[in-house]
Amino acid sequence: MAMELSFTVHRREAVLVGPSVSTPCETKRLSDIDDQESLRYHVPGLLVYRGGQPPAPCVRDNDPSGIIRAALSRALVHYYPLAGRLREVEGRKLVIDCSGEGVVFVEADADVRLEEMEAAAAGGHGLRPSFPCVDQLVPDVRSSGRGGSVLSCPLVGIQVTRLLCGGFIVGTAVNHSVCDAMGIVQFLNAVADIAGGLPAPAVHATWSRELLDARSPPAPAFPHREYDMIDILPGGGREADNIVRSFLFSSTDIAALKEEALLPHPEHRLRGGSSTATSFEVLAAFLWRARTAALEVPADEEVRLVAVVGFSRIAALGLPSGYYGNTCAYPTVVMTAGELLRGCTLGDVVRLVQEAKAAVTAEYVRSTAECLVLRRRPRLARTNLFVVTDVRRVGFDRVDFGWGDPVYGGPARALPTVSLLVNVKGSSNVVGAVVSLPSLVMGRFSAELESFLNT
Repeated sequence: MAMELSFTVHRREAVLVGPSVSTPCETKRLSDIDDQESLRYHVPGLLVYRGGQPPAPCVRDNDPSGIIRAALSRALVHYYPLAGRLREVEGRKLVIDCSGEGVVFVEADADVRLEEMEAAAAGGHGLRPSFPCVDQLVPDVRSSGRGGSVLSCPLVGIQVTRLLCGGFIVGTAVNHSVCDAMGIVQFLNAVADIAGGLPAPAVHATWSRELLDARSPPAPAFPHREYDMIDILPGGGREADNIVRSFLFSSTDIAALKEEALLPHPEHRLRGGSSTATSFEVLAAFLWRARTAALEVPADEEVRLVAVVGFSRIAALGLPSGYYGNTCAYPTVVMTAGELLRGCTLGDVVRLVQEAKAAVTAEYVRSTAECLVLRRRPRLARTNLFVVTDVRRVGFDRVDFGWGDPVYGGPARALPTVSLLVNVKGSSNVVGAVVSLPSLVMGRFSAELESFLNT
């Protein structure tokens, strides 16, 4: 946001919403891909809807809070594990006790209009992170558990905040151990289907988490540098007190990056002689170099880029339609900061990103599960880590509860080490890159980007 905007959100007391009818009381195991330390947190999301649009014909009540709450309860019949609670068993293995205790639901009102939020958006290019008062728009799920533990608190929270203009915001918090972005959208669409009048979700939910379990005995076939057991270097504190900014890349900007990466010299050709690169590949490489330079990482320190890759469509894995567990791999490029900034061209780094993505096969996924089991479910190596994930095609911006598509749908904020590529509503062929950095570093990072984009 370019302008400072503040407002007050009046929340009603949080309630637990359970399935509308009795559901099985059982224990369900998470997959070995779900069960990794780095995913034990709630992912915050926002869906922002404009007022003044007539709701779907089948929606008789114009209050989104009541409609969504009722639809949520009915959707949980089909997604009843989400109404349970996580528990650790032997070896810190996570399971869900399908207890039907429910998910957090909060009804709220904010003294702000959507037009004010849009006017405050940097450059007038549509809503995107960072959002003002974001912590008031996303439900606080952890406080509903015993001692704030992720193991005892609800797996899902939903807050519906009405705006003065008649618009509303749906804030979400979903435990990443249970769903990734695709799974979250599938569940939200299930709620939206029922809110819109369908008797049941259009997509049938399936569990089948055993399909992504490690083989016995586990024998990883890949080194999996993403889970290197390394200590956090003293410089790890660089990421305290971060601010979040969104940077916009037009189609012209991305074309210029591709041209830079695809120089017509043999030594700069991409993998397999390819003369093409995706916007994700060039932006991941470009942002990594700019971020590393801005952080002033010593030349001899290793830096690592994780390019998040979805694998739900790899046929050899046999994942059924409606699977809503984690289906992302984290292939990693590792080199020293000196190599990245002085020893490599942008094209070299793009080639490495392409190779990392291409490595994600069915065997790589199975190897990942085995690595996680052998290393007792480690977190991603955190020293000088940078993660880039593309959520533009996940479908957050198409979740329709009856009032049309949201004007923004996606993550509520960025994590310190994660950059998100998001859609920018109303700006065709523009990619938003959401970045979180300390304020002083952010200035240097902006200068790195502008030095290229303004040439």
